[in-house]
Amino acid sequence: MKEIQAYLNAQVDARNCAEELCAERPDPLMIARKHWDEHHALTCALFAYGSAKAIVAFLDSLDPRWIDADEECLREHLEGKYYRFQSSEDIIQWFITLRSLKAIGGIETLFMQGYSDGFFDGLNSVIRTLYDINPYRSKGYEFLIGKPIKSINKASAMKRWMMYLRWMVRSNELDMGLWKEVLMHDLIMPLDTHTFAISRKLGLLERSVCDMRAAIELTENLKKFDPNDPLKYDFALYRIGQEKIL
Repeated sequence: MKEIQAYLNAQVDARNCAEELCAERPDPLMIARKHWDEHHALTCALFAYGSAKAIVAFLDSLDPRWIDADEECLREHLEGKYYRFQSSEDIIQWFITLRSLKAIGGIETLFMQGYSDGFFDGLNSVIRTLYDINPYRSKGYEFLIGKPIKSINKASAMKRWMMYLRWMVRSNELDMGLWKEVLMHDLIMPLDTHTFAISRKLGLLERSVCDMRAAIELTENLKKFDPNDPLKYDFALYRIGQEKIL
């Protein structure tokens, strides 16, 4: 394990630079970092499924000022726009939801209301509020937001939410560090197919299902390398898997 730790530490150091977020190696974080706003960053995170190139192209077409726009303006700009599972109506309603969310204090405020009871309580506070402030429902809209976690044993890895929280809490050349009160060691690894596969290959993960239990298992194992900041390894593991280095 010491060899693996040394290798990952070297990868973390090498990739903790602005050059990692570029047109040649696109990532939704590069769009989020253009605006440094927790609300637009959530849009960037929740639409981050599919090919990285397609994700970045779609996100780059969204104007963060639409968060403050009225419905008439949104329909003027977003009519006919779609992204994979999300119709134009889903996207319009998402911006309507974000405007309402911002009006009641924002994402960090909602997260902190539940966080005192636990990390997942903080996340559930945000997700439940997203549904409460807008009655609109569709398969695409609900896929975008996800569902509150009722049981860790039955929850998906919720990669997009875990990635968003990493962006908000950690602060380096990649992550934005906009939130100051959430502890880094409470974060859970954003587990996608690349990170899942490479973690199993390196012996960091035994669970064979890519779900929340696997994400927690990987996080706990990475705490053996850095108990205070296990998610510093996330971006490196993702890139190693994505680039098929091993």
